Amino acid sequence: MQQLHDLTDKVALVTGASSGLGRRFARVLAQQGAAVGIAARRTDALDALVNEITALGGKAFAAKLDVCDERSVKDAIAAIENALGSIDILVNNSGTSITKPALEQTSADWDAVINVNLRGVFLMANEVARRMRDAGSGGTIINIASILGERQTGFVLPYAVSKAGVIQLTKSLALEVARYNIRVNAIAPGYIATEINSEFFTTDAGAAMIKRIPQRRIGADSDLDGALLLLASNASQFMTGSVIAVDGGHLVSAL
Repeated sequence: MQQLHDLTDKVALVTGASSGLGRRFARVLAQQGAAVGIAARRTDALDALVNEITALGGKAFAAKLDVCDERSVKDAIAAIENALGSIDILVNNSGTSITKPALEQTSADWDAVINVNLRGVFLMANEVARRMRDAGSGGTIINIASILGERQTGFVLPYAVSKAGVIQLTKSLALEVARYNIRVNAIAPGYIATEINSEFFTTDAGAAMIKRIPQRRIGADSDLDGALLLLASNASQFMTGSVIAVDGGHLVSAL
């Protein structure tokens, strides 16, 4: 059982790894023995993470990536595979949001969010899945969705729609690539404290949000470790097309 989540000799690619959850995901996978390819637009932050992982005895490689750009996607994946070997695990984590009332969201806002959160997930998942199929090795793809793909809140309409799309993409792609021994699953985080939103949860509005979560707390990034390692490892070898909510019970609460 201690070896259930062992990722020794596996190669993982984490997008959006320059900060936040992506940075955490890369660290956790490296700690379990995976060689980690980390990709994002901010290469300075990636270099610092590579140094951190290698200093702890791990193996990592950084690549510049714009998930909206098909050429950038292909180049980054090729660079990581050339450096580390064929990708076994993809964590599709890149994401963005624009917060404003729905009637003030513009077509440019819509495109900016959908291009990263949905088009980017599609481009990454398809390119990695093709390579897994052609190598005959199989693998696992983990898409980072959100509970807002399944419930509603105000001021983030394009984000919520994009995450609903990620959930359907996960299930539809899982159906088609299962024959190649490729598993496609998703994690749907609830409200997780990060450097971007931590101040909000000290406000009255943030306190009101916490009261609507059955566990009466905001999640920590470490709360996602279990779901990540489950889906990345052989512990989930009979799971595909699944969406795991990690939200303190938020989805089963009243709106």
